[in-house]
Amino acid sequence: MKTIKTIFALVAVVMLASAFTLKSSSSYKVGDTIADFSLMNIDDKMVSLSDYKDAKGFIIIFTCNTCPYSVANEDRIIALNAKYASIGFPVIAINPNDPDVVPDDSFAAMKVRAAQKGFKFPYLLDKGQKVYPKFGATKTPHVYIVSKPKMKVEYIGAIDDSSRNPDAVNEKYVENAVDALLAGKKIEKIETKAIGCSIKTK
Repeated sequence: MKTIKTIFALVAVVMLASAFTLKSSSSYKVGDTIADFSLMNIDDKMVSLSDYKDAKGFIIIFTCNTCPYSVANEDRIIALNAKYASIGFPVIAINPNDPDVVPDDSFAAMKVRAAQKGFKFPYLLDKGQKVYPKFGATKTPHVYIVSKPKMKVEYIGAIDDSSRNPDAVNEKYVENAVDALLAGKKIEKIETKAIGCSIKTK
């Protein structure tokens, strides 16, 4: 009798594990179509991707104030927006961290950091942490390049091959991907490993 109960218990554990895996696998992959979202920007206005009528796509970056990797990439994120926003691929930065867990990632702190760095792109708070799980983001920074009109995920991963030192960059993954899209060519690397801090939740 104990053996039967043990078997049933093991089956239940396996089923729960499978359910969790299935749920995790529902996040966006390269080739998937993303849903629009609406999040509060640091200018106290709601921002949606549908607001960008003339965009050819988006460089969506999950980032934050506090992660050393995010801080090390801030100037690179600024440079990406400066290079690509005017030709159709603006940066959309999203802070996925729970500010109750990391107070320095609060909305007020986001405004201060954006002003200090002179951000020219939206810096949105994922209030309630509802958006980043859909993307499957796990790190800050974590990049998703999306193309219009189908809102198709074209690339997922890191900005480049040097997470902390901009002087050691040999391969610019995001720039290469966006350049390929603009030229109507195939992206050589559609996915790389995002290196950074884990997203903070309760």
